[in-house]
Amino acid sequence: MTDLILALDVMEKRKAITLAKACAPHLDAIKLGYPLILSAGLSIARDLRAIGLPLIADFKVADIPNTNRLIAEQVFAAGFSGIICHGFPGKDSVQACVDSALRYGGECYVVAEMSHPGGAVFFHGCVGERIARLAIECGADGIIAPATRPVRVKLLRSFVGNKKILSPGVGTQGGDADSIAGLVDGIIVGRSIYDAQDPKAAAEQFARIRRARS
Repeated sequence: MTDLILALDVMEKRKAITLAKACAPHLDAIKLGYPLILSAGLSIARDLRAIGLPLIADFKVADIPNTNRLIAEQVFAAGFSGIICHGFPGKDSVQACVDSALRYGGECYVVAEMSHPGGAVFFHGCVGERIARLAIECGADGIIAPATRPVRVKLLRSFVGNKKILSPGVGTQGGDADSIAGLVDGIIVGRSIYDAQDPKAAAEQFARIRRARS
């Protein structure tokens, strides 16, 4: 099964909770990034956890190991189930996030390549492959790879095997849900759901991909 993950990048707490509740029947997880957390505070995790879905902190953590550890501990203590970090700071920095996730019974995902056009500027020439390999060496639960570049996803799959691949860039950025769903373990959709005239209906439409991967 391919999971449907909502990137809840709205700026207002009440709107975020209303959207999450409406879309929840069609979702497998909710991803929260800096836009909502900086606006509503880390405590919004408690409100969203009550909906019953796993929460992923998309902070793309990218610092020295001790700072990564401190950030990850705050994330998991707040009630998140997963965290996303960058791989380019090096193995020890990634390991700090992975180890924190393990202590809290959570998951850690490492960005192998980003989904926007500029994401290909530096994440190329085997950089994404090296990061994917690093993620596996550190014991991460999986990687982030772009729905906007399915060929890259196929290649990165050969590096991570059965580890999870979560794929952003579906919808507004141009990634096609049906094309990528069979290649990954979860697609991440944001604006195409929360900016839709009827977010619940949009989530239900994207939820068709939940049958795409066995």
